[in-house]
Amino acid sequence: MTRTRVVLASNNAGKLKEFNAILSAAGIHMVPQAELGISEADEPFGTFVENALQKARHASRQSGLPALADDSGLCVDALDGAPGVYSARYAQRETGAEKSDAANNQLLVARLQGQAKRDASYIALLVYVRSADDPRPIIVEGNWRGQIVDQPAGEHGFGYDPHFYIPEHQQTAAQMSPELKNSISHRGMALQALLARLQAEQS
Repeated sequence: MTRTRVVLASNNAGKLKEFNAILSAAGIHMVPQAELGISEADEPFGTFVENALQKARHASRQSGLPALADDSGLCVDALDGAPGVYSARYAQRETGAEKSDAANNQLLVARLQGQAKRDASYIALLVYVRSADDPRPIIVEGNWRGQIVDQPAGEHGFGYDPHFYIPEHQQTAAQMSPELKNSISHRGMALQALLARLQAEQS
């Protein structure tokens, strides 16, 4: 199988390992952008797809290689989709607090006080471009439904995982083993959808 080098528009080591493990089935070898001296792109947009597309085109333009980017976050129904694309800096943006998971979770729980409806989605939006000006980028989305609980539980994961409860598994994302989480999560869904698209192009 011919292996294709693809730039990952991220420097997250965990993400690199996860993406490589799944996309190697399509002959893709991910290379983090920092390894190629590529700076992180701005993310000025209000939607996951626009930010991911911006990051993918930036990495491809700087490297001359195909690129993959993702933008992900938590969307809570009762908060009109917030924190959304601002998930990683929710408390910082809203209240000026430090940028941390603890501050974000504290604000989220506070904003949901008195709310009976706790449904939420973890969203992962992946964009793959064959070149910087690719007119038909591959865009896939994973949508993992759950509920927000006030009391955190679990030692695994990161971000909002301790408060993201999955009723059918009767545990939060932070209580799940990494293997289970990766097989059913928003990012896992999106990666499988991307893999299917890439393999279809090769057939």
